[in-house]
Amino acid sequence: MSFALNALLVLALLFVLALGGAVLAAVVLFVIDKTQTGDAIRRNYPVIGRFRGMLTALGEFFRQYFFAMDREEMPFNRAQRDWVYHSTKGKGNTVAFGSTRNLSIPGTPIFVNAVFPPLDDQFATTQPLWIGPTAKMPYDAPSIFNISGMSYGAISRPAVEALSKGAAKANVWLNTGEGGLSPFHMAADCDVVFQIGTAKFGVRDEHGNLSDKKLRKVAENPQVRMFELKLAQGAKPGKGGILPGEKVSQEIADIRGLKVGQDGISPNRHPEIDDFGDLLDMIGHIREVTGKPVGFKTVIGSSDAWEDLFELINARGADCAPDFITVDGGEGGTGAAPMPLIDLVGMPLREALLRVVDMRDRHGLKERIRVIASGKLVNPGDVAWAICAGADFVTSARGFMFSLGCIQALKCNRNTCPTGITTHDPHLQKGLVVEDKYIKVANYAKSVIKEVETIAHSVGVAEPRLMRRRHVRVVQANGESIPLNKTRPSYNAATPM
Repeated sequence: MSFALNALLVLALLFVLALGGAVLAAVVLFVIDKTQTGDAIRRNYPVIGRFRGMLTALGEFFRQYFFAMDREEMPFNRAQRDWVYHSTKGKGNTVAFGSTRNLSIPGTPIFVNAVFPPLDDQFATTQPLWIGPTAKMPYDAPSIFNISGMSYGAISRPAVEALSKGAAKANVWLNTGEGGLSPFHMAADCDVVFQIGTAKFGVRDEHGNLSDKKLRKVAENPQVRMFELKLAQGAKPGKGGILPGEKVSQEIADIRGLKVGQDGISPNRHPEIDDFGDLLDMIGHIREVTGKPVGFKTVIGSSDAWEDLFELINARGADCAPDFITVDGGEGGTGAAPMPLIDLVGMPLREALLRVVDMRDRHGLKERIRVIASGKLVNPGDVAWAICAGADFVTSARGFMFSLGCIQALKCNRNTCPTGITTHDPHLQKGLVVEDKYIKVANYAKSVIKEVETIAHSVGVAEPRLMRRRHVRVVQANGESIPLNKTRPSYNAATPM
């Protein structure tokens, strides 16, 4: 009995001490909150006001997992993400009991199935397409769907390695992003597109100018198939960036062409390109030095401004043309950027792509310049729409991040990515197992391509690029759908849209 009594006394004492500690802590927090001047809520409602910040932070979690419907979230809803996750397993990605998508929302694409589609043994199959016919080493690109630019540094070493191996397995290309060509991009024998950003990382001299010597060295790598000159990206059109010197390790310095501890400053544009004439000169110079196809990536603000480019190409001759144009949407992308730029600057891809394709075709350059669509295209329907609109290829960054396991935690810029994709924390990177993730990357790419081919087969064509604007209807504000070729007629008379 005495033992039980002693135990009760100890428990009571511990309770009193805990209660006293809680009261003391509350008093300390009360004094701190009442005397601080930075937060009006905590000053007016000491202690209890602290719960507002905690509940606001938890709200993001609860909305994602408990309250948001499958089609509600932004930038990608649960249905979109789940399709990617399921596709990475390499199994059937079918659903039952009908669509959960609201087909009356304006802008929704509805594909026009053929009355008498090809038989199953006449399945639509993607064909390779040449890029850069005037380059010494043109690229016969095998896939309509490829990996968009994500720099090593912005994403982690295991993420880059998994993308490289997955790209090789799926036979798609991998864009380096503007951070230069790292050894991790070469983890497998995949095709690589080398992106040249405004800082010329990887191909710059000691003054930050483009180095022909380094260009040739990169081009000597047989895996590097094309060069992409980045003028702008969807996340931050018209804005540059800085890689702080404290992040420039020996490894990063070697890859990007910096000195250890040197700030890596990316100007908001290429200083030596002041107009379209300079742009064509730069493209021609890189193509001559490397012998490989060269194009550029940009965000469209107004299509009127770009008419001059196509007129200049025709005035100089088609040989001076870029081999491809990558059109990025202004909806934002993987790069961290100010919210006004992500939300409000740049034309959305679904408008910009149509305008660029129309300008190209109207000036008779359809066979000379390939158009690559990039921006929020992660599911087969997105990719098929872009092909119908006139894109020759589609690239995705965030879709492949989902295939790596991204859960849209929205912490890409904080070095705390819980899936190890956008962090350099070794502990968090351990969660990303390359030998598992690269198979998922490949399965995702193959699944998208296969289902785009399924859509092409359904609308009655033998190859996805034979899909035309007449093959997709777009829902209007009144809930009715209209064929895309009625709202945006094609300028390519030789190939009816």
